[in-house]
Amino acid sequence: MNVSIENRSDVDVVMTVDIVADDYRQDVEKSLRSYRQRADIKGFRKGNVPMGMIKKMYGRPVKIDQINQAVGRAIGEYIHAHKLNILGEPIPHEGQPEADFDNQEDFTFKFDLAVEPKIEVELGKKDKLVYYDIKPTDEMIDKHIEGMRNSMGASVDTEVSEENDIVYGHLVELAGEEADPEGIEVKEAMLLPRYIKEEENKKQFIGLHVGDKIDFEPFKAFGGDERELASFLNIDKTAVAATEGKTFEFKVSRISRHKPADLNETFYKAAFGENTPINTEEELRKEIERGFEEQFKAESDYKFLLDLRKYLIEKAGTPQFADETLKRWLKLNDPKRTDEDVEKEYPQMIKELTYHILHKQLVGKHDIKVTPEDVKQFALIAAKNQFAQYGMTSVPDDILERYANSMLEKEDANRNFTARVEENKLGQVVRDIITVENKEVSMEEFQKLFETEA
Repeated sequence: MNVSIENRSDVDVVMTVDIVADDYRQDVEKSLRSYRQRADIKGFRKGNVPMGMIKKMYGRPVKIDQINQAVGRAIGEYIHAHKLNILGEPIPHEGQPEADFDNQEDFTFKFDLAVEPKIEVELGKKDKLVYYDIKPTDEMIDKHIEGMRNSMGASVDTEVSEENDIVYGHLVELAGEEADPEGIEVKEAMLLPRYIKEEENKKQFIGLHVGDKIDFEPFKAFGGDERELASFLNIDKTAVAATEGKTFEFKVSRISRHKPADLNETFYKAAFGENTPINTEEELRKEIERGFEEQFKAESDYKFLLDLRKYLIEKAGTPQFADETLKRWLKLNDPKRTDEDVEKEYPQMIKELTYHILHKQLVGKHDIKVTPEDVKQFALIAAKNQFAQYGMTSVPDDILERYANSMLEKEDANRNFTARVEENKLGQVVRDIITVENKEVSMEEFQKLFETEA
């Protein structure tokens, strides 16, 4: 077998593969013998089908398959041996005659290859980017503390109802001024005034004491909401419509209010563990601020990397690519793509390829390596940030580790984390090389940066 290349340009190559019968004959015979051993054809014992019949049935597809495999290996070995950095995959050269697999023994196949262009970008102190430090506001810290206090609070009975309380009572359907013996009765009904849609009815349930009675129409109060009414009246949804216009009496038996936890030693230990050094609200606020900043750092890094990506692509200018070969490769990869689709997608693909080449170049130049421990630490931070999104700021280390390990067991997640770590390391290297302006912003200001770029 012979493989040769012809350079149409520095980035566009035609590869020719000449293959003769000796290159694939033994593999074809071996494959046919395997078919014969497995063949189960009526009239013949398994493994004893005449080879002539096997060749007649499977000879052509086996020949084509073995030729394709041999050609594929030859292309791969040539690319590896000559260290060709290709983009996409080799595609059949246009205009070559169709192979006659029935009558030919020797073949010549040609392929078009898009080769990576050489893109050189030098970075130094003259290059400038902004790194956005996101600072949590007092309002964010207040809201976080409020959430913590509510999640660790308790329900207490109270004397006078407010909008956010739970009001319990005895509910009976009325017939005139008396209880309807055939009507609905709920001995332990409960409602939250804040969920009542009708304002006049909502006011009825605010300022109540235990023992107070009120008459009202639940259907009107809840705006005919089937789910709410079925739950409140303890009936099926199909029976809700029949309650329209019906009056009920509600006698208050208990009023429950959620009391947020007090900021004290018990709270701090429950939130941060028995050995926490936090003893005051000021220390609590500092710890929450630190947690926010740690969580926001990942977003700041992400923004910096996006800006770096854009900067590098612009700095690279307009490198030459094998445009026609790459466009054909796009279409062959997805036959549903139209010429219009390709023309629309191509500019963005070139940007992605440009950054891919520059990224690879910089990673190699600065000898950036990613270790399993790097990936593990990244997964732990990702796990911690996920829990923090749900207000869980003091998850035990063993739980974080188990969660991180479960994520790393997934191949896609592991690959993604590895790429993110490499990207972050590259970002840190570049920050040391170029001039970086650190700029403090609020989360609101930070989010607006993405809106202006959209």
